[in-house]
Amino acid sequence: MAVSEIGKFSDELAAAAEQIGSSVVTVHARRGAPSSGVLWRQGVVVTAEHTVRREEEIVVLTHGGKRLDTNLGGRDPGTDLAILKIDANTLPVPQFGDPTSLKLANFVLALGRTRAGNLVASAGIIGGLSGEQRTWRGGRIDQSIRLDLELYPGFSGGPLVSVAGKLLGLNTSGLGRGRALAIPVATVNRTVDELLEKGRISRPYLGIAMQPVSIPESLRGKFKPSVEAGLMVLHVESGGPAEKAGIVLGDVIVELRGKPAVDTENIRDLLASAKIGENVSLTLLRAGTSTEIALILGERPTR
Repeated sequence: MAVSEIGKFSDELAAAAEQIGSSVVTVHARRGAPSSGVLWRQGVVVTAEHTVRREEEIVVLTHGGKRLDTNLGGRDPGTDLAILKIDANTLPVPQFGDPTSLKLANFVLALGRTRAGNLVASAGIIGGLSGEQRTWRGGRIDQSIRLDLELYPGFSGGPLVSVAGKLLGLNTSGLGRGRALAIPVATVNRTVDELLEKGRISRPYLGIAMQPVSIPESLRGKFKPSVEAGLMVLHVESGGPAEKAGIVLGDVIVELRGKPAVDTENIRDLLASAKIGENVSLTLLRAGTSTEIALILGERPTR
């Protein structure tokens, strides 16, 4: 790349950071290092849920250095998103881009703000793209966007920005177990809508803790078709859907909603399309016998 082209590209990056930067805020919601956030809509800041360690006395510092007291409007650990309501309607809202148009190795920016309110940036490329994903925390992400760039301390909750200065998603290190990921705009919008309406995200759950186990060969023939593995129940939540349905410690779930129950990730996928209050069927191995149980899915409680 010629020197003039490098200079032009550098100026484009600087313009993109400036275009979005006025919508990026510092979020003081935990002891020690703050995180970043984005003025997603007028009066609504979105940040990374895992960085919100308290629900009161949260302070937002805007690009102009103004301190705003906020109210926590809702949080969703499943998508690692939290919304903060601010009493300000004059701050600039960013222009949104279309993350589905991203290509592998596209150049992107991650922005954040420091404790003092200074805008900071990190640059890199799109390191991986795939379709809809179920997070390890139980949420549904419309598109998996893996970033090949450094999310420095405090960058979680800040925006992913295209070279054209469009907001593509919200950056976080809380869903990739330390790796940098971006939550796409569609997921953020859907989550914000529900949090504003209800203050929480409603998801069905069984109310049990499970562990994958192998089915002894002598018992595999009790199921049609034969099964080799299942999920042993290690804990039953008091008053939860499983306890109400009669599930007990030591039961081995081999089928849920007519599909094999292979591991806990598989269970989350099977529940993804289910509804709270739905009556679902489970096939269990109990004391060496195949047992059918009907269970009414409850709403996962907020923690």
